[in-house]
Amino acid sequence: MSEWTITEERDGSKGRYVLRHEGHEAELTYSVLSEKTRIADHTGVPDELRGTGAGLALVEHLVNDAREKGFKIVPLCPFVNSQRAKHPDWADVFNV
Repeated sequence: MSEWTITEERDGSKGRYVLRHEGHEAELTYSVLSEKTRIADHTGVPDELRGTGAGLALVEHLVNDAREKGFKIVPLCPFVNSQRAKHPDWADVFNV
């Protein structure tokens, strides 16, 4: 699946990117350390969306948002960190 609709929800210093598809919801949660730094906390993809690219789409959305808004990402989430390692072209937005 190449096209997803991803929305952002933020409440104070916590936020998440949410991908909804056919009644299922995947998310990437983050904590705001400062306006220039976000910590990627967790990526959760339900079994129904595993293997579809939903998790990668969430990380790509985070990376694009970081570039557009000018913040760095601390990849605490193991999935985000593994994707960072696979995409050296994302190095400009990661703070490791």
